[in-house]
Amino acid sequence: MNSAPNEFDIIFGGGGTAACVAAGRLASANPTLRILVLEAGEHTKYEDSHVQPGRYFGHLSPASTTLDFHVGKPSKSLAGRSLVVPSGRCIGGGSSVNFTMYTRASASDYDDWEGQYKNPGWGSKDLLPLLRKTETYQIRPHQPTHGYSGPLKVSWGGHVTNIGDQFLKVAAAIDNDRMYTEDVNDFYECNKYGVLTPRWIDGETGKRSDPAHYYIYNQEANKNLVIRTGQRVKRVIFEGEKAVGLEYVADIALRPDVDETPQQAYASRLVVLSGGAFGSPAILERSGIGAADLLAKHDVPVKVDLPGVGESFQDHNICFVPYQASDEADTFDALIRGDIAETTKNFDLWTEGGKGLLAANGMDAGIKIRPVAEEDFKDLGPDFEERWNEYFANAPDKPVIWFGPSSFLLGDHTTAPVRKYYSLAYVNEYPVSMGSVHISSGQDPHAPSDFNPAFLNHPADFATLRWGYKKTREIARRMKFYRGEHLPIHPKFSANSEALCNGDSAGPAALDAPNLKYTEDDDRAIDDFHKQFIQTSWHSLGTCAMKPREDGGVVDPRLNVYGTRNLKLSIAPANVGANTYSSALTVGEKAAVIIAEDLGFPLDGSMSGFAEPVSAPSTKTQIPDDFAGLQGIEGLTINSMVKDEYPNSKSSMITVI
Repeated sequence: MNSAPNEFDIIFGGGGTAACVAAGRLASANPTLRILVLEAGEHTKYEDSHVQPGRYFGHLSPASTTLDFHVGKPSKSLAGRSLVVPSGRCIGGGSSVNFTMYTRASASDYDDWEGQYKNPGWGSKDLLPLLRKTETYQIRPHQPTHGYSGPLKVSWGGHVTNIGDQFLKVAAAIDNDRMYTEDVNDFYECNKYGVLTPRWIDGETGKRSDPAHYYIYNQEANKNLVIRTGQRVKRVIFEGEKAVGLEYVADIALRPDVDETPQQAYASRLVVLSGGAFGSPAILERSGIGAADLLAKHDVPVKVDLPGVGESFQDHNICFVPYQASDEADTFDALIRGDIAETTKNFDLWTEGGKGLLAANGMDAGIKIRPVAEEDFKDLGPDFEERWNEYFANAPDKPVIWFGPSSFLLGDHTTAPVRKYYSLAYVNEYPVSMGSVHISSGQDPHAPSDFNPAFLNHPADFATLRWGYKKTREIARRMKFYRGEHLPIHPKFSANSEALCNGDSAGPAALDAPNLKYTEDDDRAIDDFHKQFIQTSWHSLGTCAMKPREDGGVVDPRLNVYGTRNLKLSIAPANVGANTYSSALTVGEKAAVIIAEDLGFPLDGSMSGFAEPVSAPSTKTQIPDDFAGLQGIEGLTINSMVKDEYPNSKSSMITVI
């Protein structure tokens, strides 16, 4: 074993969402445990760019140091584009930089994890208590599927725009097949429009409510909980089949000239890989765990032939389609552009009372929607029929897509006319297409991934997105703020098409106006549009799936990596119909329970040992000298970049929710 400073009971290889939850719970329950968390990124403690929720745009810059950017292979399905998918690269991972949207999986998603993928203890009845355990639901009391004593606050945030209200009014007027609900995240049903979209924001302070601050930084008095930042895990250290530690090197993103001499840290009881959908399979493969032929290709000796490692990559396909708005619309656009008056006003509002756009995310309504009417199924067409019958028909809580408004142009404000915009976003919640993530080097942990996102490789995914475009456009063009489509980010319909986009409109269509009619040529134009503009939702999962080994699984229901001892890891076996943040929190809570059971001490359901983070110094928040708007860079657009343009392309955009 190594010297005492590098000896621990448990080591976490990655400091993202689930790792913060699990490590924080274990440290709180048993402060004598020596726990080390290794993270390639840096700390987020009290950093305004993290704790101010509205600053999430700035993390999307290709020059960002809070994200790793994974460049996919060029794809015919994406018109030759190389999709770029980010993953969090800081303490808290994606939870420290995301859109703070509060959405939860459907009960049947977790029941699939338990039943279809043979993981006892991972069904909805087991995980709902853990979902509740994470949160303090500030929106409405006495809701049976929500929690009221957890570390993370859920609220409406500090500002609500009028875009969401108008969206809901139009939806109520034109969609007679669906109702309204007070809670679009009640866990058991969908297909209802909801007022607002809750956020992981403390309603009293306006701050991002994230596991870095509420599971880790509030335990600074515990000297047995050690966080080492700027350290990238290279491989697992084994003694026979037993994992005994991790080898790591200094990360070069912020310090390109740093000494990269490998270091070792040793764990007497357990090693946990928590590097996410990209990091964890890479660590396994560099450690000799993966498909034997791939390991041989990279001169890595085979320890465990486990072909499922790096396979079954899944994500959500998303598109933000923008519309021009009238001056009465309440939007983020001036703040994104860096308008001095708007910036000053909102920094003051946040500092003085946790209010304003910096305490919001501009996404104020939405629906998890599935087809019900004959017209819906006709629009989805025969390409979707098989998928519907096998996946959705008998699971009424599963949405086909989520859609809702966003109070901004998520695009290039340096080339777009200076005005107000709103967008309608739609997300394919369960894409059929699956990809893969593998190493490109057996030795270099900084080498890029061999990444195939496989977006839009199945016709059902095109059908779903076509439906999303048509449904959202009918609402968008009837909203009272509508002043035309923003033409650069819409399908290119022929000049004689009834669906031809309007680049300048005096006002909205009437509520009782007939829906637009689309021809087969129009549908092809929509498909071509999606090839050009579909993006990641930053919801990567599946590459180290928890399912039987013979079915391509990597870990068992107790999170043990097949063929090893003292090595745990968890990535979901299948997609969920929601943002993955809530599920990541739940996986972290479940991992803490399992680890505590294995180590012989209980975790109760109380918040014993947890405290609010120590308050940051009470000073007025200053506008950074280099603040040029929330987007953080010039030339942010909705297109993803191709590999040879990145990271300096002015045609690049990574969408994050």
